[in-house]
Amino acid sequence: MQKQMINLSKLPLHQEGQIEEITCQGNSKRRLLDLGLVKGTSITPVLVSPSKDPRAFSVRGTIIAIRQEDANKIKITTQK
Repeated sequence: MQKQMINLSKLPLHQEGQIEEITCQGNSKRRLLDLGLVKGTSITPVLVSPSKDPRAFSVRGTIIAIRQEDANKIKITTQK
């Protein structure tokens, strides 16, 4: 299988990805790192709000909400 790198915001519901890079800076990056979003972590979108933003993701056994603006700055790899 071939790996594909995409933004977290493009990951379909219930498909697992691996975090590769967080491209934002400052407090936003610190907040995401504090939530456990570090390179190599598995992440899976599990819910979408009615307005499509934010989306809920399963990360390290917990569910967290991430805004589209932040999800666009998280690069992940998926199996294609």
